[in-house]
Amino acid sequence: MSIKVILADDHPVVREGLRYAIEKRGGEEVKIVGEASNGKEVLEISQKSPADVYILDVSMPELNGIDTAERLIEADPACKIIILSIYDSRIFVEKAFRCGVRGYILKESATEEVIQAIREVYKGRFFLSPVIAKYIVDGFIGKMQNRDGTSKETRLTKREKEILQLIAEGHTSKEIATKLNLYLNTVHVHRRKIMHKLDIHKYADLVRYAIKEGIAKL
Repeated sequence: MSIKVILADDHPVVREGLRYAIEKRGGEEVKIVGEASNGKEVLEISQKSPADVYILDVSMPELNGIDTAERLIEADPACKIIILSIYDSRIFVEKAFRCGVRGYILKESATEEVIQAIREVYKGRFFLSPVIAKYIVDGFIGKMQNRDGTSKETRLTKREKEILQLIAEGHTSKEIATKLNLYLNTVHVHRRKIMHKLDIHKYADLVRYAIKEGIAKL
């Protein structure tokens, strides 16, 4: 039986390269059952045709990879997720593993590592790109275990993080209301709550925060 994979990245060239690598090196062992360009599409595809392993770009529009992973895991705690990223900083790796993903690979080496990552994660193991493993792994698991879970971002609800991403991507309140099927006033209320929880009082600072924390990208 093949390992079913859903591949998500908002850059078609990246998806094409990974698909080629998976099909060439995975043979009959791995089968791509769906592709998506954003987190919303991943959730829609997963409802119709769940995968064994999900490969998610960390910085997708509308719903980023981390928030998508959280929703997938909430729906199915046993699902296995690999984050695909250009970021090799500790903060992004910690955030990914804290939400329950099993693998983290860098885009620059993804085509060489993707099959090994899929195999390891499918077996219930963890996989981290070797190029960053040596300075990421040491100490960060202990740090995660000692957190009190009250960081600024964890205070936000899933809906608030979704709205924060859309704000940072330049969508107006009216556009956000339309996208999420909300009343305009509800979006305004969420925005006020977000700014209060983060102790941020300027729109530009809110956007900078979202980009810095990897919730949205430039």
